[in-house]
Amino acid sequence: MSQSMTEAAVTAVTPLSRRWYRLSLLSQFVMMGAVVLLVGMLLIGIWVGEQIEKGVVNNSAASTALFMRSFIEPVVQELGEQDSLNPASIEQLSELLNRAELSNRVVSFKIWKEGGLVTYSSRREVIGRRFPETENLRKAWAGVVTAEFDALEDEEDALERASGITLLEMYSPIRESRTGRIIAVAEFYETAETLRNDLFWSELTSWLVVGAVTLLMFGALYGIVLRGHRTILSQRRALERQVTDLSRVLKLNEELHQRVQRASQRTVEINERYLRRISADLHDGPAQLMSFALLRIDSLRRQLPAEIGASGQEDIDMLGSSLAEALEDVRAICAGLTLPELDTLSPRDLVKRVASAHERRTNTRVEVSFDGAPERLGLPFKIGVYRFIQETLSNAFRYAEGKEQRVHMCWKDELLEVEVSDRGPGFSPDMRPESGHGLGLPGLQERIESLGGDMRIYSRIDSGTRVVMRCDLSTREGGVHRESDSSGTGR
Repeated sequence: MSQSMTEAAVTAVTPLSRRWYRLSLLSQFVMMGAVVLLVGMLLIGIWVGEQIEKGVVNNSAASTALFMRSFIEPVVQELGEQDSLNPASIEQLSELLNRAELSNRVVSFKIWKEGGLVTYSSRREVIGRRFPETENLRKAWAGVVTAEFDALEDEEDALERASGITLLEMYSPIRESRTGRIIAVAEFYETAETLRNDLFWSELTSWLVVGAVTLLMFGALYGIVLRGHRTILSQRRALERQVTDLSRVLKLNEELHQRVQRASQRTVEINERYLRRISADLHDGPAQLMSFALLRIDSLRRQLPAEIGASGQEDIDMLGSSLAEALEDVRAICAGLTLPELDTLSPRDLVKRVASAHERRTNTRVEVSFDGAPERLGLPFKIGVYRFIQETLSNAFRYAEGKEQRVHMCWKDELLEVEVSDRGPGFSPDMRPESGHGLGLPGLQERIESLGGDMRIYSRIDSGTRVVMRCDLSTREGGVHRESDSSGTGR
């Protein structure tokens, strides 16, 4: 039961809290500030009213008690020795109370002895009777003058209730003139209509003052918060405009970036076709002519052995050897420029193909491993991966003599990573080794960067070389970095 009630309360509070936090700062201040200041005004007003009433009543009681005691105390000194008054004293008290200066102020009067005994009363029928002692009566026996606007609910207050007017009930101790000992307590009821009216206007004035001060405080605070609220709104609108402009610029930059990426990829494809054409032209042009020249030199060597002599034979042999070396260089250049058909190859087959080609060309071994691989890659990425592995393996053969050549491909969370490593002599990261007939490191960097990739080179002397290509296919963003690494490096 309690759990269901708690859940219901939480369910009811949640929408209110959401509505509260949706309000503006100014609205929150107006609501909360009004509640806080109103509660504070009520508390202060009530306290001030009570203090005013308490002060006025106490002052009035003190002055009235002093006035009454000056008349009553000399007449009742006999109560120090007995519990009742003589008839003469009772008659004298009645005459005093009937005087105009007292009868206009005092409605009822009693003299109490200890134990709740009424020794004298303006109501003769209660003289000699005992009543329960009230709190104010006990305080008076302790020497304290007390006063309050009485509700007239006590048994002995029947006459006062019948008057139907507002009365101020006061208790004042009566002392023995010789010793100062309290011998009785005087209780009298003073007409308080005028006093009550004065208190009403005093309290009303205090409430008006407190309300005016509270309103001024609220107005001052509201002005400050309103100014801050307007500043916040203007700054928020300015920020929203800036965010809108920035979003538009970012969107434009993204579109331009994508256009540059597409243009770079098309450039790669066009460049590969151009390289293939150059390779074909070299193969069909200079290479064929060099082959024909070698055939003619062999024919001349057989036909003119005697006429040219020994020195001529050496010249022909040198010419043939030079042409053969030039032909091999041209064929090597053609082989480096030409790529196999990559469209139908998967990324795994592509890595294996370039590694196998390197093994056949250099008569070395390349270890190939995979930690996942994408199912498909666009042609520009295939070309980039092929050229990256081809160039780095060529450098590994040239500078590391092909020691522990390794190619590793990793594919995870749209991130493609290809690593080529060796266990050669390594080099300082600040130095860049020269490349052979391939693209070289600058060409690799530009090619990978055009694909939105990232190329990092790790190297340390006598610790081998490691080159890592990373390409985030989801963002297509990247750069080129070189770092030292104690575990290995690349070129």
